[in-house]
Amino acid sequence: QVQLVESGGGLVQPGGSLRLSCAASGLTFSNYGMSWHRQAPGKERELVAHIANSGGSSNYADSVKGRFTISRDNAKNTVYLQMNSLKFEDTAVYYCKATRWLGSWYEYWGQGTQVTVSS
Repeated sequence: QVQLVESGGGLVQPGGSLRLSCAASGLTFSNYGMSWHRQAPGKERELVAHIANSGGSSNYADSVKGRFTISRDNAKNTVYLQMNSLKFEDTAVYYCKATRWLGSWYEYWGQGTQVTVSS
């Protein structure tokens, strides 16, 4: 049974930082691309950042480039999202996702963690 468990969310002031973690189990983590997504109230879920299974490449939404960094530790089956210079508009529920192509897409989602940026 695949499980993705996010942690590290919370309340932070504008300009502050948070690091989200997503611990995976029940899958061969190093075979999966990992991504972070977020969904703000009344908005669609959007891709924030993606990292390849090897960790060799990553990409970001324009809105977070230069502020967020995605990384992974395949030995710990964990993907991280370092969020710096947080803005009010970063407030959302953040989800991690594991993806692998095996003739069709295999995708698994975590339950989400709330990030609130407020003064």
